[in-house]
Order: sequence, then structure tokens, then C-alpha cells
Amino acid sequence: MSTLKEQLRADLTTAMKARDELVRTTLRSVLTSIGNAEVAGDTARELSDDEVRAVITKETKRRAESAQAFADGGRPESADRERAEGEVLARYLPTQLDDDEVAALATAAVAEVEAETGEKPGMRQMGQVMKKANAAAEGRAEGGRVAAAVKKALAAG
Repeated sequence: MSTLKEQLRADLTTAMKARDELVRTTLRSVLTSIGNAEVAGDTARELSDDEVRAVITKETKRRAESAQAFADGGRPESADRERAEGEVLARYLPTQLDDDEVAALATAAVAEVEAETGEKPGMRQMGQVMKKANAAAEGRAEGGRVAAAVKKALAAG
């Protein structure tokens, strides 16, 4: 079993003992999503820590989108609840990179592709640059932010 999944289960037990309803329901929900991911496909399997982190990231993003929808729909109490659940899940994710760090990753990825190909990459090579930038980000930055930084770096070159 992945250590991250074990941590989630241990924290769920702690939340149950402490009667922390927010943490309890949030962790139950994410553990259910992890369980569903494990049995999806042809055969059931145990998820690695990286795969568990991907599920948590997806759940965090879903909660942020729900919070925005609730806020737009005039339901601030539901939006606050979704944001609070997102904050609980964020504890299990690596610290997110700031905009300057994402821009530096994009610039480094452009330089790396330039070194490999021998020419300055353009928008046609964005896929190559994105692959390198996303690998360097290691899940610490949302894909849209990385893509925007890569586009800006390619346009500047």
C-alpha cells in the first residue's frame, strides 16, 4: 500500500476520534475516489504515491471549480465548504510553485529543447517544451499555468 494512502487512512481515524466532521468527510471522499481509481480498468491494482497524489490533485481541482460555481450561483456557504475541503486536501500535495518559478521552468525547458535540436524552438515545438516543463514541475504547478509560461517563453524567443 502506498504510504500516502496509509497517511490518509491514519488521518481519517484521527479525524473520527476528534469528531472533525469536515476532515472526516473530505478524507472519506478522497479515499473513495482512490479506491475507484484502483478498481478502474481491466484489473484491480494498488496505486503508487504519485497516482494517489494525482487523484488528490483532481479532487482538489474539482472542489475549487465547485466553490466557484457555488459562489457564482449565490450560495456562499456551499462555496466556503468546498474551499475548506480543498484546503484539507492541499495538505497532502507538494507546495505549489509561484509564477516566477513556473516562468523559470519554462525558460529552462525552452533552452533544453534548443540544446537538443540546435535551433530556437517555436510554437511548433511547444509539445516538446511542455513535456520537459511538466516533468520539471513534477505536479507542483497546474498544467494551464505551465502552458501559459511556455507560450510566453516561446514568444519571447
